[in-house]
Amino acid sequence: MKKIVIIGGVAGGAGAAARLRRLDKDAEIIVLERGPYISYANCGLPYYVGGVIESQDALFLETPEAMKSKFNVDVRVENEVVKIDRDSKTVIIKKVDSGIEYAENYDKLIISTGSSPLRPSIPGIDSDRIKTLWTVPDTLTIKKFLTEKNVKDVVVIGGGFIGLEMMENLKHAGLNVHLVEGTNQVMAPVDFEMAQLLHENIAQNGVKLHLNSTVSKFEETSDKISVVLESGEKITSDLVILSIGVRPNSQIAKDAGINTNERGGIIVDEHLLTNDPDIYAVGDVIEVNDFILNKKTMIPLAGPANKQARIVANNICGRNEVYAGTMGTSIAQVFDLSVASTGSNEKALLKNGLVEGKDFKKIYVTQNSHAGYYPGANPLTIKLLFSTDGMKIYGAQIVGMESVDKRIDTIATTMKLNGSIFDLKALELSYAPPFSSAKDPVNMAGFTAENTLTNLVEFSAWDIEKTNPDAVLLDVREPAELMAFEIENSVNIPLGQLINRLSELDKEKEIITFCAIGVRSYNAARILIQNGFKKVKLYPGGTRFYQSTHYDKLNPSPKLEPLSDNGNINFQEKTFNVKNHSNNEDNRTIKLNCMGMQCPGPLMQVFEKMNTVNEGDILEIQASDPGFVKDIKAWSNRTGNTLISAGKDGNKYVAVLKKGSDELKPMPKLAPTNTPDGKTMIVFSGDFDKVLASFIIANGAAAMGRPVTMFFTFWGLSALRKQNPPSIKKNFMEKMFGFMLPKGSTKLGLSKMNMGGLGTAMMKKIMRDKNVNSLEDLIKCAMQNGVKIMACTMSMDVMGITKEELIDGIEYVGVGTYLGDAEESNVNLFI
Repeated sequence: MKKIVIIGGVAGGAGAAARLRRLDKDAEIIVLERGPYISYANCGLPYYVGGVIESQDALFLETPEAMKSKFNVDVRVENEVVKIDRDSKTVIIKKVDSGIEYAENYDKLIISTGSSPLRPSIPGIDSDRIKTLWTVPDTLTIKKFLTEKNVKDVVVIGGGFIGLEMMENLKHAGLNVHLVEGTNQVMAPVDFEMAQLLHENIAQNGVKLHLNSTVSKFEETSDKISVVLESGEKITSDLVILSIGVRPNSQIAKDAGINTNERGGIIVDEHLLTNDPDIYAVGDVIEVNDFILNKKTMIPLAGPANKQARIVANNICGRNEVYAGTMGTSIAQVFDLSVASTGSNEKALLKNGLVEGKDFKKIYVTQNSHAGYYPGANPLTIKLLFSTDGMKIYGAQIVGMESVDKRIDTIATTMKLNGSIFDLKALELSYAPPFSSAKDPVNMAGFTAENTLTNLVEFSAWDIEKTNPDAVLLDVREPAELMAFEIENSVNIPLGQLINRLSELDKEKEIITFCAIGVRSYNAARILIQNGFKKVKLYPGGTRFYQSTHYDKLNPSPKLEPLSDNGNINFQEKTFNVKNHSNNEDNRTIKLNCMGMQCPGPLMQVFEKMNTVNEGDILEIQASDPGFVKDIKAWSNRTGNTLISAGKDGNKYVAVLKKGSDELKPMPKLAPTNTPDGKTMIVFSGDFDKVLASFIIANGAAAMGRPVTMFFTFWGLSALRKQNPPSIKKNFMEKMFGFMLPKGSTKLGLSKMNMGGLGTAMMKKIMRDKNVNSLEDLIKCAMQNGVKIMACTMSMDVMGITKEELIDGIEYVGVGTYLGDAEESNVNLFI
């Protein structure tokens, strides 16, 4: 009869014991656990702290008594193994309560000692207000501390799985939470741009995020503790949760001469056998093989630990089973979002010497979780990494609100079976409107990957301002969508007009197409490529992805205000009653259901509905698109309508708008998109009064909701010059022009009665006395109101003017771009 001793319980130890008994009814099986619990749901601990899991008993999967009665396994909790004697094949055990030691011999030994949280030597780290969460006793301690100390403010240090889950649960419990992370992103298994979706969501939910922030020390007072960052910033709170990583509990193995790697992980072979033929090891404590990169690594996850436990039990019972390796498939919930990954991320591929374009490619797709016309559809953003022949999938990352697990598991299964991107597109997956689309997002990832391999499309980088600063950014969305958000210096030609306006684009320049989520921009890219444009790329994920990956610059405080429960809606510290908000009894409240619509559907529905309602009417919109709240805020500002509220209500996003404004200012008219109502002007003159008149006209037209284009050429370029341009190397003629031309709007003179500048000075004084905006203020106002200010590149070359000399925020175009706008206008001026 075999005697098998297992050091450690939970996933690895308890799982191995149960499997051993199912295979061998006669074996003597002893499980030694230094803690008070043998098998518990450690992944559920943060949810018990936050109150999502209400019962403590729900955390326990098995008790020693149940293991004895069900499996005849001798489970000894609070019995710590302190030494392994390989020569005598015995372990020395200490009883935790009494300190008494005794010996137990074994035929086979399984080490499942797991890992422990890191607690580095930082000044002040021994404070009782600094806790780690890893075991049930840790959980009970934190739960008790939260209650007894009346905790209001918490700092979570570390943005991994436990850190993010604690952050979310503590926030849900009503606490003020700061999250401190030493690197530039949370959730290391995903790449930075995908993590940015999480960063935005964390900020939207009211957590203060501190990235690239390391702790220098902790300072404790009588009732508070301060986290002092290397930057000098100090965060004062009631409690600190430390979650900065784990280390393997391998010391007893090392002391026994069992081989470990530089990180302390026990080295095992493919059968999970150590360098001792009678000792196996499983779980967090061991080194595993990276299934994708075929190299050694350490991946502390519960799923692999359970599988390893089964394999070890099989091998002890005479089977010959190998552990093929770990792909690190994982998922976490971060407030509204789920984030999942499998295989290698782009960082790992680059670190291991693979080169993008040569060794691997990447694609992004944004697809709804199920059919868009069925209520409740939410977008999924998928990043897929694969070999340049498509035959190997290196990894995938998905961020979305629902069905993320289903898609990542499908891709992980394909990878485990050595499938290719061609298998992804060929997978036959279940479909009904509540569950998926006829072309599942996984299929779409395969289709898109194949398109890149066959040169139908090429993706740009997500950070185009760094990688493609000189590219033409072609926005193929509808004009109404631009009212919500525009990428700076982009050119707008709606997809439906593109085929007839190709002449406005330069075939020699690199063009990056984009729309809201990437579907229309793919069609635009194909139109361009098939019409002879050679340098065409597709921006991944559209403006939605751009806004989220750049949220810290575009909207650094994106917190979403929740809707209250009493029928009133809180927004920007004001409370409005929707039914009574209008002063006119004739005004109506109209409900608009946009649930299930994919971007830009909700925004276009609002735009069309606003054209049919009366001034002062209330429009209450419900949408399932999580980006809708962000869009409607910007859209209402641009169109002059009053946003009463915008926020999240369960799984819905609700906005309440009043047509028109409470302020006394001109109301833009929402015109049908096929009506030419644009205003264009060529600013040829460099005279102060003429430039001033052009900007007065431009701002007036913009205030009426009209698209305005100002094309500055020759002498008019002087108005756009910087007062203090940087030093630029020029030839003699260019220097002469630079010397003679006025340096910016403040140096322009009058066309008549200038009198050596005296007339100009007199006019500016009168403008100040009469509270007339200065030319400089008018220029800023025009930019803020969406006026397109273009500089003629041909004129710049002739006049010897460079981009560095002109003010920020303008476009550099040829005459074709201006003429395209002129065709869409009903007023064209030459000034």
